[in-house]
Amino acid sequence: MWLELRTVFDHLSHDSSTRTILLSGAGPKGFTAGIDIRSQSTPLTRESQNAASSSTPPDGARAATRIRRHVNEFQACISSIEKCEKPVVAIMHGFCFGLGIDIACCADLRICAVDTKFSVKEVDIGIAADIGTLTRLPKIVGNGSWVKDVCLSARVFGAEEAAKVGFVSWVGGGKEDAIRQGLRWGTTVAEKSPVAVQSTKELLNWSKDRTVQDGEFPRLTAWERAVRLLWELTDAQVYVTRVSGTVLRYKHLISRRQ
Repeated sequence: MWLELRTVFDHLSHDSSTRTILLSGAGPKGFTAGIDIRSQSTPLTRESQNAASSSTPPDGARAATRIRRHVNEFQACISSIEKCEKPVVAIMHGFCFGLGIDIACCADLRICAVDTKFSVKEVDIGIAADIGTLTRLPKIVGNGSWVKDVCLSARVFGAEEAAKVGFVSWVGGGKEDAIRQGLRWGTTVAEKSPVAVQSTKELLNWSKDRTVQDGEFPRLTAWERAVRLLWELTDAQVYVTRVSGTVLRYKHLISRRQ
């Protein structure tokens, strides 16, 4: 499924009619209970079987290379959420374990139902969380002690604690309430200029791992886009609503294929 995840997000990233993306779990039990251990252990199991049946000594270096490529592909699929040009909202409920934390860390906004239970579960199954959580989570919450607490113990923590440390920005009600909140936020952002929104996301992602001085470089790109935005403001269709007065409607960005 994670291969399909990358295909979907790569498509949505370049789809001109897409403004924001909401990602939620389909079932009533949770966002995700984590990775399918059996499917992901298949490459490792196959390597062991091949080594056992071979008449030649096992080549650890080549086996490790194949496993590394498998993990790198997995990481790239999950990172496609973060690299998507459009804002992504992770809407969580129920269980959000293991891979669910990896996915949520890649989203731009995280909201959850009050019943959500989180866990960085990997140490309980004998592995490290190597798909992105150990790199992204400390930067999201900014509390190294808390991150080591939950990652080393694999303890379950709730929505209130997740909000307290800044992992999620909204908690309330059940799954449907969380989805409605996500739709409200997504609608608000979708009404903004896609040029401005996507440039803002790009600059924020660029800057989070860099100093203020390093952030000077992308300003050239931002300036160029600002010029395009001026054109867009000139061409925008203006209409009047009774509630909010004058509002601008922005055209879709062109798709990459165009």
